[in-house]
Amino acid sequence: MSSFLAAALQLTSTSDPDANFVAAEEQIEMAARRGAELVGLPENFAFMGDDELRLSLAPTLAERCSRFLVTMARRYQVTLLGGGFPVPVGENLTVNRSELVSHEGQLLARYDKIHLFDVDIPDGITYRESATVQPGTDLPPVADVPGLCRIGLSICYDVRFPELYRHLAGAGAELIMVPAAFTAYTGKDHWQVLLQSRAIENTAYVLAPAQTGLHYGRRQTHGHALVIDPWGTVLADAGVSPGLAMAPVDTDHGQRIRTQMPSLQHRRPALF
Repeated sequence: MSSFLAAALQLTSTSDPDANFVAAEEQIEMAARRGAELVGLPENFAFMGDDELRLSLAPTLAERCSRFLVTMARRYQVTLLGGGFPVPVGENLTVNRSELVSHEGQLLARYDKIHLFDVDIPDGITYRESATVQPGTDLPPVADVPGLCRIGLSICYDVRFPELYRHLAGAGAELIMVPAAFTAYTGKDHWQVLLQSRAIENTAYVLAPAQTGLHYGRRQTHGHALVIDPWGTVLADAGVSPGLAMAPVDTDHGQRIRTQMPSLQHRRPALF
């Protein structure tokens, strides 16, 4: 198949997993009814709350998330990405894991977020993801999804590290997933331009599900889930309300762009 519809979902997740699962299913169903065959949920789709509560919920939440993805993929016959959920790996530590599941409920790929968001934002908020999250140690995978394309995985803050995406392109990714809970402060300046850069320099589609709005305390996310083509053109933008960005992915179009602009073939890695 050279063309299919892909949807990047946008949620305002809270500290109530039950409500978050209901909201996620509503958007998955909407995307499926509109013809989407590939659907992405954002980072933290099942929980957005303080670290103490997240750590206490993590053992059961990890199992619930994996089951939810399998159930939703089968129910709505979509290839589904769960963009990031906590999985316990030790005392007071989790990994931030994404899973890609086929429409038959088969696990196609799994990725634990490598780059952790330890940043002092100028608006006065400090983020220390590494205080309770252990970074992944394996390179992000590329999954060959029958009937769709080759899909590479990443999560949120990874988008600032182009070498990760060059690895995905080198492994054959035709579409790259960037599920996120991008801060409102940085998102207004950096979100779209970073995603367009990753698409252009790797001549790959980018599907970027997103969190949006106010979640807890002062935690506010940027929204604007996006679908971007390999030329860097924004094909769909979800704005700032819960919903979805959906657009066609045409792998023949992607191949034409790689032929017209063969920058991946012109690399001189031995010099760097």
